[in-house]
Amino acid sequence: MSTDFAALADQQLAGGTLTTDQALAILRSRDEELLELVAAGARLRRSHFGRLVKVNYLVNLKSGLCPEDCGYCSQRVGSEAPILKYSWLKPDQAVDQASHGIQGGASRVCLVASGRGPSNRDIERVGDIVGKIKADHPQVEVCACLGLLKTGQADALREAGVDAYNHNINTSESRYEEICSTHTYADRVETIDAAKHSGMAACSGLIVGMGESDEEIVEAIFALRALDSDSIPVNFLMPFEGTPLGQDWNLTPQRAMRILALARFACPDREVRMAGGREMHLRTLQPLALHLANSLFLGDYLTSQGQAAQDDLAMIADGGWQIVGQVPGDATAEAGLTHPVIRERGAGTAVTANA
Repeated sequence: MSTDFAALADQQLAGGTLTTDQALAILRSRDEELLELVAAGARLRRSHFGRLVKVNYLVNLKSGLCPEDCGYCSQRVGSEAPILKYSWLKPDQAVDQASHGIQGGASRVCLVASGRGPSNRDIERVGDIVGKIKADHPQVEVCACLGLLKTGQADALREAGVDAYNHNINTSESRYEEICSTHTYADRVETIDAAKHSGMAACSGLIVGMGESDEEIVEAIFALRALDSDSIPVNFLMPFEGTPLGQDWNLTPQRAMRILALARFACPDREVRMAGGREMHLRTLQPLALHLANSLFLGDYLTSQGQAAQDDLAMIADGGWQIVGQVPGDATAEAGLTHPVIRERGAGTAVTANA
């Protein structure tokens, strides 16, 4: 039986709460219903975000050599994926990379470091970098993604000027042990709660394409709704060779679109970000996905290349969207498009949003 997606959008616009049955109907809708589903979801997106697209930019502060065993990750312990491995970037290197993304239109810089969690010395390093970025670009938001936080570290990051903290739940609580044994789902929730308690915005999302069922996707997205995540990155598994999930190819472009639509219907007023793996799985449907997602990463990810940043910006412009913080014809944005790093790939260091 077909679902009336227009009526479902009316329900959400009136302040309704998406039910499990309605969520499953979205995921199980037919391919021939996709445009109807997107059109309904687009009404929710426009109601809360208009024509704006938020551009985010990743800076990989520390790559590889992680002791955790997350099955999806190229940086996991024992990974044989051919990635760059290095310790902390120097502050000036990190600030320089951040500046490239900002020149290309990013209004949020995401500072990411591999590992189980930061030491207090690492918190100081990140604080130094944040201070330098804010000194040069006071209007830019900074998000940190450093792993599990210890007591007091969230407060220290907030005091240093960090605006948001990213820590994805990645999958449903009911199947978390299937993808990781070195920490728990509860550990991740505890860090998200600590970030929120400190005054930082919570950025938490998921990874799809790891063999999860429809019910498990709904469970994860409803958990993000309950966690009150301000921004929800939807990552699509990039199957890295040399990892346990290196042969998992479970998504089609239509399936990926339905998952984005579910995130929008479940959390209509939240930033929904099409994140890592969008190029690989959405493919030519990326411009259509902007009618559901109101946010994306510019250029590359942590350990893999994304779409060329110039192509990202052209996609936004061609769709008639406006980048957050810019006005049409902004000279800064045009200069960013011609910056050598932005023009070629969009990142100074090959950078997955699967973090």
